[in-house]
Amino acid sequence: MAKPLAERLRPQNLDEYIGQRHLVGEGAVLRQMIESGRISSFILWGPPGVGKTTLAQIVAKRLDVPFFTLSAVTSGVKDVRDVIERAQKGRFFTEASPILFIDEIHRFSKSQQDSLLGAVEKGVVTLIGATTENPSFEVIRPLLSRCQVYVLKSLDKEDLLALLHSAIERDSELSQMNISLKETDAMLRYSGGDARKLLNILELVVESAHGNTIEITDDMVVERLQQNPLAYDKGGEMHYDIISAFIKSIRGSDPDAAIYWLARMIEGGEDPAFIARRLVISAAEDIGLANPNALLMANAAFDAVVKIGWPEGRIPLAEATIYLATCAKSNSAYCAINDAIQIVKQTGNQSVPLHLRNAPTKLMADLGYHDGYAYPHDYPGHFIQQQYMPDALVNQRIWHPQDNPAECRTKQYMENCWGDKYKH
Repeated sequence: MAKPLAERLRPQNLDEYIGQRHLVGEGAVLRQMIESGRISSFILWGPPGVGKTTLAQIVAKRLDVPFFTLSAVTSGVKDVRDVIERAQKGRFFTEASPILFIDEIHRFSKSQQDSLLGAVEKGVVTLIGATTENPSFEVIRPLLSRCQVYVLKSLDKEDLLALLHSAIERDSELSQMNISLKETDAMLRYSGGDARKLLNILELVVESAHGNTIEITDDMVVERLQQNPLAYDKGGEMHYDIISAFIKSIRGSDPDAAIYWLARMIEGGEDPAFIARRLVISAAEDIGLANPNALLMANAAFDAVVKIGWPEGRIPLAEATIYLATCAKSNSAYCAINDAIQIVKQTGNQSVPLHLRNAPTKLMADLGYHDGYAYPHDYPGHFIQQQYMPDALVNQRIWHPQDNPAECRTKQYMENCWGDKYKH
């Protein structure tokens, strides 16, 4: 069976590698380390199809060391220990440490990651991890401290076009055909900066055409992809394009669309914890104060998925998805914290008013700390007007309630307390 185009075109050295110039371009940090022949453990963080696996293979080939691969999806602690044992034996035949490449390292459990620590620390293996998730959240701190993190970016238009022309000119099969790129916007748009997806689209379009002379147009690409919606790189599409459609459907209050995209992710083998995290973010960002119970529901769904596992975990995810999609929406809290951070950046470290400061010592009390503070619970309605903002920002408004039943009630309470301050 013929290899896919993306596999046939996999670069064998840095000169063939397209993209990531900030890491592997002339004089860049990773290129210098590779060319020196001595590398330390590192993690490659970036979206699908940008060359993480390829880069790891190039490193191993350049250093001429044994290359072991584990997938976090299918490997357990025993597999990790077996590979480390084989690497220790192979160490006698090479000066540099063997490379252990772990794809989707963010899916490794804590115990799996713990089993790597000793080997990485002692230099039994040089770890190269690949992840589409932020390593700060997904990789345990002791392991992360032993690895440099390099961020890979989606390929830009220039990189993608170079890849297309390289495929047409260099590939053993495509180079035998007369292929012209009349239009490329559709292919670039659908690829989303993913090299593998782009090559899969090109291969799909070429295979569905008749004859050896092919002129590729945007209409042709759109037509082929509509006929074969999952034919190009299902994994990459699931992880980025569909999660975007999922969140936007919740934000747009369309439960049918939201549950459809959830089903697409489930069928595509998406990590349920990834989906659950996005539900928690959506509850806080898009529903917020319009229905604070949404965040509780999303958190409960996350906990349930962790406790009951898969496939039953799909049920609380579905419940939370429909609940969030049918909630009233507000991003007032999201906007407020963003605005507050900007104010802090612009105004610097404003002094805390003296009456709001603690006075744990007599000296501090003598200096006026805490003096004049009114304890709200001592007053009718548990409220009294007093200054809480720094002097320079005393009239600054940040949170603006939005037009939904919950925040309208909150706004009325604020007006009762503060008068005109919260009327606009």
